[in-house]
Amino acid sequence: MCENSSMVSIKHDMQILHYPTHTSSESWQTKKGPFDGESSSWKALQSHYLQERAKGSTMYGFKGGPAGVMKGKYVELTTDFVYPYRNQGGFDMICSGRDKIETPEQFQQAEDTVNRLDLDGLVVIGGDDSNTNACLLGEYFRGRNLKTRVIGCPKTIDGDLKCKEVPTSFGFDTACKIYSEMIGNVMTDARSTGKYYHFVRLMGRAASHITLECALQTHPNVALIGEEVAEKKETLKNVTDYITDVVCKRAELGYNYGVVLIPEGLIDFIPEIQKLIAELNEILAHDVVDEAGAWKSKLEPASRELFDFLPKTIQEQLLLERDPHGNVQVAKIETEKMLIAMVETELEKRRAAGKYSAHFRGQSHFFGYEGRCGLPTNFDSSYCYALGYGAGALLQFGKTGLISSVGNLAAPVEEWTVGGTALTALMDVERRHGKNKPVIKKAMVELDAAPFKKFASLRDEWASKNRYISPGPIQFSGPGSDASNHTLMLELGAEI
Repeated sequence: MCENSSMVSIKHDMQILHYPTHTSSESWQTKKGPFDGESSSWKALQSHYLQERAKGSTMYGFKGGPAGVMKGKYVELTTDFVYPYRNQGGFDMICSGRDKIETPEQFQQAEDTVNRLDLDGLVVIGGDDSNTNACLLGEYFRGRNLKTRVIGCPKTIDGDLKCKEVPTSFGFDTACKIYSEMIGNVMTDARSTGKYYHFVRLMGRAASHITLECALQTHPNVALIGEEVAEKKETLKNVTDYITDVVCKRAELGYNYGVVLIPEGLIDFIPEIQKLIAELNEILAHDVVDEAGAWKSKLEPASRELFDFLPKTIQEQLLLERDPHGNVQVAKIETEKMLIAMVETELEKRRAAGKYSAHFRGQSHFFGYEGRCGLPTNFDSSYCYALGYGAGALLQFGKTGLISSVGNLAAPVEEWTVGGTALTALMDVERRHGKNKPVIKKAMVELDAAPFKKFASLRDEWASKNRYISPGPIQFSGPGSDASNHTLMLELGAEI
């Protein structure tokens, strides 16, 4: 999935750090006026915290994320400016961007901006790539003896930025609940018409956290978890046969309908396709694809055979322009349509063999951007305030190169704890644009962890029986309004 960035600056107090609640990575900076060290209650987080701690300070929001820092485009985030966005998500307040600060010239531009604005701190809010940028900026500023300190905050709906100290990223809870409502809707439709299989592709390019969480919330007939497919080294045919087996079994029970959840990055987890994509990424990092197809000669024989086997539409999607990280744009690969076609073909074979006699009708869906920009859940709203409070405290005590973290999330908000974790502790080396680069390692679905084990223990029952759950829209008051997502609670060992 794409990762966006936005940047903001604060002057020594972090009250308003709540507003970006799910999709844009943002940076905050503080300028002038040291913190006075007073203690603060949670209510203070909802007041003019910045001015209370450092009167006369200024907070800036960089328009379009890193690009705003490099180009010096920003807006002052006054109380009146921020007010309309409180608890609304804030995605459109200063907008987001996918730019990265990575070349010597870009680092110099960032240095010029923070010096010109006399910034004390910069808080980068985003996913693994944005926080990688935060880590590198912190190192750069420190090496240049600049006073501007850099703190990160975890934001990504994909849920792939987390570790023991950073249990979750904000936005994941909101997006999964929005997607689960939509899945519940098509489940109702499936039972109503009794004749459609809804193949739903969900966001999550690198990890299957969203698909797993939505499965736990809605109980679909099939939910494919990319990490399991990779672990078992399943082929495209293996995946197709698994879905077809469920369709046939349900047909025997009189159910010619169902719901199948597919992670956006599934195609990237199938070893044979993963190998093909890796070769294509390397080739396209240096060559231009021409109609003559001379570039194909650089593919290994098995990969070339697989490429030629795939439908032409999928071939074209695999060759689309790469994303800013040099990876295939899996969001544009219509995996759900490919699987519908392959299941149809397999069912015809079984029909000819007398093993299937029902009718299969596939409906394809991609639940993507509409899930990452909704009003935030109560959990995400509170979590953002807490992360902002943590970022403010870290800057107050002169810290840099850390990511704000909140602990004890299974307890009531009043009992949460805040702290910081070294960004370097999250770093790894990844191949991008044909080169090795230091990046924050993505957190994948762990097959031996509680969320997946819970799912695995129930999926066979969900496959053959209708155990659908339709959660309905996000609630902001009343029973369940403060409940967090299943994944986080299971990982924390809490009861669901």
